[in-house]
Amino acid sequence: MGTVSNYSFVHADLERLALTHRSSARVNNERLEFLGDAVLGQVIAEYLYREFPSADEGQLTRLRATLVNKQTLADIARSIDLGEHIVLGEGELKSGGWRRDSILANTLEALIGAIYLDGGLVACTDQILIWFADVLRDIDPSLNRKDAKTRLQEYLQARGSPLPTYNAEQITGPAHDQRFTIQCCVGSQVGVVSAVGTSRRNAEQKAAALMLEQLERDAT
Repeated sequence: MGTVSNYSFVHADLERLALTHRSSARVNNERLEFLGDAVLGQVIAEYLYREFPSADEGQLTRLRATLVNKQTLADIARSIDLGEHIVLGEGELKSGGWRRDSILANTLEALIGAIYLDGGLVACTDQILIWFADVLRDIDPSLNRKDAKTRLQEYLQARGSPLPTYNAEQITGPAHDQRFTIQCCVGSQVGVVSAVGTSRRNAEQKAAALMLEQLERDAT
């Protein structure tokens, strides 16, 4: 079994390279990251195309955007404790780079690229679908409108109101089963709402939905 995946590498050097951040070596995972990003987009696009035959192009595009983004990738990386395995330079180690969303997301993409080169598209697709199983289980094209954060932002922009801010109040639980409490605030006159989710993204979306409900209720 691979270090951080269900996939067993034939060429261990590819896995090592995927886990090597640019801060630690001249030869690093950036090229694999580029490849992994493309493969991930293809795999998720094909999954959505086959899984939701009635969804139109716009729906599929929005669904893909909710799945293939930095926050989702970082959440998945945390769930497999990927940060513990990333090879970082001294500066990034001191600044806690293994916890940074961008580094986690980019390294996961590099790992996808490495699996694709090592085992081919079928093996890579299998691993991606394992990693994305929880988020894929939650998607529902029948509810496929703009996500709550987007709708809240557009609602506020249309009224010339301040844009929302999201702050983590609390993070509890082990790395593979964390709970995030996120606070959503819109200016000083509106108030604050909080929501709990299994990822930062999930909790932010819940908080945004609660805030939008409150604003719409207050406006009636």
